[in-house]
Amino acid sequence: MQFAAIDVETANADLASICQIGVAFFRDGAHVDSWSTLVDPEDEFDGFNVSIHGIDERVVRGAPNWPGVAETLRHLLAGSVVACHTPFDRAATNLACRRHRLEHFDCQWLDTARVVRRAWPDRFGSKGYGLKNVAKFLGIEFRHHDALEDARAAGEILCRASAHTGFGLDDWFARIHRPIDPALDQPIARDGNSEGPLFGNVAVFTGSLALPRREAAELAARAGCSVGSSVTKKTTLLIVGDQDISKLGGKTKSSKHLKAEELIAQGCQIRILRESDFQSIVVAQAIRG
Repeated sequence: MQFAAIDVETANADLASICQIGVAFFRDGAHVDSWSTLVDPEDEFDGFNVSIHGIDERVVRGAPNWPGVAETLRHLLAGSVVACHTPFDRAATNLACRRHRLEHFDCQWLDTARVVRRAWPDRFGSKGYGLKNVAKFLGIEFRHHDALEDARAAGEILCRASAHTGFGLDDWFARIHRPIDPALDQPIARDGNSEGPLFGNVAVFTGSLALPRREAAELAARAGCSVGSSVTKKTTLLIVGDQDISKLGGKTKSSKHLKAEELIAQGCQIRILRESDFQSIVVAQAIRG
């Protein structure tokens, strides 16, 4: 049970715009060390993101850019098991490396949301598998939307799941690739593939998408999402067309986008994601099987 847990915060809806990263190191079920840094994303800060984590251009002034941070991370994480809660943080680091034409990190990634779904299969279906919900259930106190605090919480969740089940890291790598319920045969795509990387999410699309809406919805269902037509308190993912994201500085956000931000301000756990980042996560997971 020696591993690192990682979390990032981003400047805007582009997952590559990392402005803070935290790494918590664990050994034998205990948090033993930490590393974190602000990052100059060399990108614009969206006011909505700033309202969530409090980081803006002034805060990151003088901070290293991603190539400098990636070099340090490459040494810290080389050959390690790296845990993150849901695929988003892994996707963010990969996309940031791609933006700067850097190699991805040499490590084994373990999604703690997939671990939770197998450790407590009947516990979070109605409330979702978000970090805040799971941490509250397990009694883990942390300061949400601080990258290091979120990383520590993800690591604590993995430790609690291992204590609950008796599984070690090798056991988890084997278990997450088997059905949550071994009795299940073929998943029902309409309601979301229960073995998909995004199972437990309720996705809504908005804006001008590169894919036809029907095809995008089918892709989301195969990835595990239930697909909704409007933003509600049950929504966990709002997937926005890239063109709409890039023009937000000069146009009004869609009604769905504004509704999602309103619900987030009320405490709902909704992630706003670019369509291309959503596709990157789904395609990468499909390739890995």
